[in-house]
Amino acid sequence: MKRTEWFNRQFPAIADNGLLPGIIERIEGTPARLQSKLGPLKENVVGSENHPWSIKMEVGHLADLEPLWYERMEQIRSGVRELKPADLTNRKTFEAEHDKFSFAQLIDAFRQQREKFVLLLRSLSDHELEHASLHPRLKTPMRAIDLAFFVAEHDDHHLARIQELIFLHQK
Repeated sequence: MKRTEWFNRQFPAIADNGLLPGIIERIEGTPARLQSKLGPLKENVVGSENHPWSIKMEVGHLADLEPLWYERMEQIRSGVRELKPADLTNRKTFEAEHDKFSFAQLIDAFRQQREKFVLLLRSLSDHELEHASLHPRLKTPMRAIDLAFFVAEHDDHHLARIQELIFLHQK
C-alpha cells in the first residue's frame, strides 16, 4: 500500500474548535498505542533496507519532536507571527543513538514529554484557541487545533511506518 510522504501532505485549517477534545484523546493515546505494538517484539528488531530508521529510531523521533510541538503551541498561545521551524534533516534523531535504549525506555521518555504537551493543550482558553501563527514550511496559519491535528497525523505517520517495519520483520 502506497503511503503519501510526510512532506507532500497538506493540512487544511480546521474551523471547529469543538473537535479539539477528540484530537487531544488521539494525541494522548499515542504512547499506549506504541506500547501495544512494541510490547511483544524482541528488542533486536531492526529496520529494512528500504528505510534508514529502525523501529527504535521511529519511536525516538516522536520524543525528539515533543519539545518543538510544545514550543510551537506556546508560540501560538502567545500570538507570535511565525512558528519556530523544524530541523528538516532530523539531525537529533540521527545522532541520538535510540537503538541503544529499550522500547520501554523510549516509550517512557516519549510518554513523559507527551503528558506535558497534553496538559498544555487542555489548559488553553477559548480566547487562546483563536490565536494563529504561520507554519514556516507550509506557509499557512495554524491555530492550536491545527497544530494538534498536525501532531496527531505525524504520530500516525510514524506508527504506520513502525507497523510496516514490524510486518517486514515477521515475514
